[in-house]
Amino acid sequence: MLAALAQSRKALLECLPNPPVGCVIVHSGKIVAAGYTHSPGKHHAEADALTQIQGQDLQKLQMYVTLEPCSFQGRTPSCALAIAKDPRIQEIYISIVDPDPRNNGKGLDILKEAGKTVHVGLFADEVNAFLQRYLLK
Repeated sequence: MLAALAQSRKALLECLPNPPVGCVIVHSGKIVAAGYTHSPGKHHAEADALTQIQGQDLQKLQMYVTLEPCSFQGRTPSCALAIAKDPRIQEIYISIVDPDPRNNGKGLDILKEAGKTVHVGLFADEVNAFLQRYLLK
C-alpha cells in the first residue's frame, strides 16, 4: 500500500479536482503495474494500472489502491466495474472508503458481488492523512 501511496503523490497537481489516488498491481509478490489519477477525463489510478497489464498472461493478481474505486461513471467509466470484469484481479486491498456520497461503499459492493476478495483499512491512517483534504463529503 505504501507503493500505491507513493503513486498517489505523483498525481498532484494534475488530477485536481479529482483526489490523487494511487494503485499498484502485484503478481507473486512483485509489482507488475503502477498507476495514479491523471487529469480530469483521463485515466483514474486503477485504469492506469490495468492498461499496463493488457495482453500479459498474468493470473491471481492483487490490487492495492489508496481510495475505494469509483462505482459511477463521470468523465471516465467506473473503475469498480472495470476491476470487477477483470478475472485476473482476485484480491483488492483498499486503504480507505470514499466518503463521496456518489460512492461511499458502492464500489466495494460491486467488487464483492463480482466475487473479489476485498480488504479495507491497510495503512488507513497514512493514506487518510494525505488524501483527507482532497475528498468530497
